[in-house]
Amino acid sequence: MITIAVDAMGGDRGCDITVPAAIELLKQDQEVKLILVGLPEQLNAKLKALHVDWSERLVLHPASQVITMDDLPAQVIRSKRDSSMHQTIELVASGEAKAGISAGNTGALVAISCLKLRTIPGINRPGLIACFPTLNPKRDTKVLDLGATLQQDAAHLVQLAIMGAELIRAEGIKLPKVALLNIGTEEIKGDEAIRQAAKMLSNMPNIIEYAGFIESDAIFKGDVDLVVCGGFVGNIALKTVEGSMYLVSGFIKQLMKTSWIAKISAILAYPLLRRFKQELSPARHNGASLLGLNGVVVKSHGGATTEAFLCALQKAVLAARSEVPAKTRDCIAGAFDILKEQGYDFSH
Repeated sequence: MITIAVDAMGGDRGCDITVPAAIELLKQDQEVKLILVGLPEQLNAKLKALHVDWSERLVLHPASQVITMDDLPAQVIRSKRDSSMHQTIELVASGEAKAGISAGNTGALVAISCLKLRTIPGINRPGLIACFPTLNPKRDTKVLDLGATLQQDAAHLVQLAIMGAELIRAEGIKLPKVALLNIGTEEIKGDEAIRQAAKMLSNMPNIIEYAGFIESDAIFKGDVDLVVCGGFVGNIALKTVEGSMYLVSGFIKQLMKTSWIAKISAILAYPLLRRFKQELSPARHNGASLLGLNGVVVKSHGGATTEAFLCALQKAVLAARSEVPAKTRDCIAGAFDILKEQGYDFSH
């Protein structure tokens, strides 16, 4: 039985989204137990409205505070220790839950998770990883880091590559194909940090398959399993992709209104348009894992629907079952040994 702690109050709509998604997960997976963390009055009212009772597999952990999207990370650590988010991560730290999930304030979640769970030995800072849609029907591409850490140096990029590869390995890909996001594919492109990281990654053939540099437009081709970049760059890439999806969807709707021929064409193309919408739907890709910690933490999009939050829950269950933190710890140690043999030592 895998136990997952859920920040039921996080996100734009709180328990209106998280509770129905939790109930659906329990229906789908009989070997999961969920701890809903939040304000008891609201959670009890929501379960009553859905005609669901507390049980051995669905339990309540009360919290008296809620972290808002406007709260500053430093402030919530000091003044909101009984928040639903804080208590969710506390359950992971104590071992009562194998994973924690929240759709709340990203900065607060990263700060609380780092404070309570600490990073794995050898990892300086955590990273957020999420899936991007691609043209390859057999491969989605994950991008890491999406904003957990804004600084970028060679050591951190290598650590991100190893962390991300281990998560992908848990999904069944034995030797993940990894690329570094850069302003060009030539070896001379980029700053010193990314060029140094490239040299290190090319010397770990048994841990990853290093594919060299990749430009942002190639992410969607699906040629690699993981694209590694600094958090500042990764977050901009993520928001650009989300905006592009809305742009394309908006253009299609506008074109449908231009003439009767366009409307008839849209009706005929409806099955294809529906498939297009499904493939690019944020719900299909929701859930960013916060890697590098001594515990599993998944960040859902704040505006997630019930379907999207369910997707994030499923990712938390998979990472917990696969023991990703423990395997990352072993993989990091092995990578350090390889690099030290070749004259690199960046485990500061």
